Amino acid sequence: MKTLNDFDFNNKKAIIRVDFNVPLDDNFNVTDATRIDAAKSTIDKILNDGGSVVLMSHLGRPKGKELKYSLQHIVSAIEKSLNKPIKFISDCIGSDVENVVATLQKGEILLLENLRFYTEEEKGDVDFAEKLSKLGDIYVNDAFGTAHRAHASTTIIAQFFPNKKCFGALLAKEIESINKVLSNSEKPVTAILGGSKVSSKITVIENILDKVNHLIIGGGMTFTFVKALGGKIGNSICEDDKIDLAIDILKQAKEKGVQIHLPIDVVGADSFSNDANTKVFDVNNIPDGWQGLDAGPKSLAIFDKILNTSKTILWNGPLGVFEMESFAVGTIALGESIANATKNGAFSLVGGGDSVAAVKQFGLEEKMSYVSTGGGAMLEMLEGRTLPGIAAILND
Repeated sequence: MKTLNDFDFNNKKAIIRVDFNVPLDDNFNVTDATRIDAAKSTIDKILNDGGSVVLMSHLGRPKGKELKYSLQHIVSAIEKSLNKPIKFISDCIGSDVENVVATLQKGEILLLENLRFYTEEEKGDVDFAEKLSKLGDIYVNDAFGTAHRAHASTTIIAQFFPNKKCFGALLAKEIESINKVLSNSEKPVTAILGGSKVSSKITVIENILDKVNHLIIGGGMTFTFVKALGGKIGNSICEDDKIDLAIDILKQAKEKGVQIHLPIDVVGADSFSNDANTKVFDVNNIPDGWQGLDAGPKSLAIFDKILNTSKTILWNGPLGVFEMESFAVGTIALGESIANATKNGAFSLVGGGDSVAAVKQFGLEEKMSYVSTGGGAMLEMLEGRTLPGIAAILND
């Protein structure tokens, strides 16, 4: 696996695919610069070697060239993160761009305009990728969030850099962290899968059953399993068409010696509202008119015990509707248990939009071993798929 450390960037121009698809407010201010900050170590390494940098990214889902999706809006946020001036050009291919790149000096950074202003980007167009390839001596992919897309800038471009392509620091760390869970884990390994639907996590569950000792299932998908086992779930969310699948997963787990842990109690509510009346119920005996919206105190005590005897932990999905304060207790407690296990030497990987949002919201991000930046990409890796953006760097 070629990384930045396999290259000396002195007098070289690195064209880097970054993931600067960041949220903006109505005044085009960046409201969360995490993805920009995450690229800093890659850019710093290249500049410190004596190289220059050409940054390319997408932003949003523009239909043609729409000013609101221009990357010019994020220039000041990048400058603030890197503590360096940024040059910006209002295109990403063509002779004007090539001329500006040709004049780049050591230590300089150029940001290209939104790649998705061209439909060829998402189509994986070879000619478009070739035009992009003219803008650098070495290709660096540091965009894990788009590594599962076979787009021109994430995958197709790599073919124009035989022996001159590598993973950036962020993408290398993502791959290393996921492999640490899936392939090189220290046992016991515990995975926590939450969220509302079993259907969205089926392939993840099937792929990780051979790799984990404990599987904690939380969130809305709890109730599909509880109903499959004959429990009364009241008005709780349930995928009735996945009950047979839930039974099959429980059977597979038993055959493989994996212990599946469902909540044994839940915080029930009489409506889907932060102001609802709440009551703790046995998970198998939720009355009609009530729905489970968070894991209960007995469940959290059991999960805490499991996590604090684990050496490797994967967390993907919350235990409850944490966006509502009344039902955030389980997710916060789970995060604190993982943080405590991490402090005591466990390796913890957090991934998936909701889990990442939760650790940030509750101030737990720094207490985890690694927090992934790519929701869909991480999910596909956990499913056992080879991502096209990763394969493109590995294939020479």
